[in-house]
Amino acid sequence: MKNLFTTSVLCLMAMAFCLKATAQYDEFKDPFEGEMVFVEGGTFTMGCTDEQGKSCKTIEKPAHQVTVGSFYIAKYEVTIAQWAYVMERTDAATLSKWGEHPATDMTWKYANDFIDTLRHYTGKKYRLPTEAEWEFAARGGNLSKGYKYAGSDKVLEVAHCTAQRTERVGQYKPNELGLYDMSGNVWEWCSDWYDYYEEYPQTNPKGPDTGVLHVFRGGGWDDDTPSFCRVSCRYNEIPASCANDRGFRIVLDVE
Repeated sequence: MKNLFTTSVLCLMAMAFCLKATAQYDEFKDPFEGEMVFVEGGTFTMGCTDEQGKSCKTIEKPAHQVTVGSFYIAKYEVTIAQWAYVMERTDAATLSKWGEHPATDMTWKYANDFIDTLRHYTGKKYRLPTEAEWEFAARGGNLSKGYKYAGSDKVLEVAHCTAQRTERVGQYKPNELGLYDMSGNVWEWCSDWYDYYEEYPQTNPKGPDTGVLHVFRGGGWDDDTPSFCRVSCRYNEIPASCANDRGFRIVLDVE
């Protein structure tokens, strides 16, 4: 009888937990609603193109033709407020003035944990961008004007760099697609494992199946030279690495 009572209590507790979880799910408001920008698919030259000048590094070569499908990408880098709301269920209104700064100290795993949680609550197919999608969007997609940085040839018009700290998202000029901070503020993780470029044309490349290092893009607030903020600049690190100039941006599949 005691065992039956204990079992009944445990069942009721489990039911209460499920009801609470369901209530949380029903009350959840997607913090990216209205912030996702449609990027029409197209073909572009990825890597060290002419406008990048002498700033190109070896890992940006050879330039090669890439075709990507359509997708949505966030207008801004994921903010501290959005991170807190999704991962800790903290109301963004209660956060300090830092809430609209990009979330930093993000490992590749932290970024994906955030996305997994967001997918659970929203049922939407959010994910990290592939490196090709990131560069296509940074260049302005099919509206590209061939800028060196994301939206301008003048780095200080579009990028928060060589600074003392992060800046609130969206404080600089957007690029041709209306995306902010694709250059500067924080480096942004991509989904791809790192590898050297191949020169042959590719369609929706996703990088190698396995690897040791993951790619991140865009440059950060503390970089001592604007060349790190170029649209073709790429770097890599182990997935567990984090830094106070590293964050991420999300994309959404087109249904």
